Amino acid sequence: MKPDDILKIYIPLVKFIGNIFGENAEVVLHDIRHLEKSIIALSDHTLTGRKIGGTITDFALGLIHDKEYERRDSITNYTGKMKGDNRTFRSSTYFIKDDEGNLIGMFCINVDITPYLRVRQQLDSMLMFDSNADTLNADQKKEEESFASSFEEVLGQMVCTALGDYAVDAAHMTIEEKKQVVATLQGKGAFLLKGAVGEVAQALDVSEQTIYRYLKEI
Repeated sequence: MKPDDILKIYIPLVKFIGNIFGENAEVVLHDIRHLEKSIIALSDHTLTGRKIGGTITDFALGLIHDKEYERRDSITNYTGKMKGDNRTFRSSTYFIKDDEGNLIGMFCINVDITPYLRVRQQLDSMLMFDSNADTLNADQKKEEESFASSFEEVLGQMVCTALGDYAVDAAHMTIEEKKQVVATLQGKGAFLLKGAVGEVAQALDVSEQTIYRYLKEI
């Protein structure tokens, strides 16, 4: 098939895909045999203000020069920018080749993701995320807050968490292990709650006097 015939196949897809993405995207078809006026088709909505007969981009020139099309069929989701414009585009390029594998065109899609980045920044700010690592800040990871409807539930959660560090049930725990559970709960303020001694004693299968003794030793 002749190069012109191959490129003609993609022309209807430009408007089709452009209509799918809508106003926040543009689709561009390049004929790289004429780099200075490579644009031969554009979607109805454009982001960059380019027109049919416009030139190839510097990024595309680099791809052609490095012969990236010989190693892969496309490059997806790279960042696109315009000089003097604060918008950020998520860009992708599909390499169009003739029957011999020679590059003859590029099918490009640019999506304006600026609004979504702003929302992301707002969400990251609310969540106290580190924008560089996309993880919770170290200070935020040290502790987690659990909400409950009663102090019994709060205490129960604390006890379960403390016991979760051990692979055996309370009946098979050593004295030192039980003492460590009490120490953990003491360090978290569990015994500030009324009735905590009795609840912990029941959970550890010991008497309340034993819990008081552990607390005194701690």
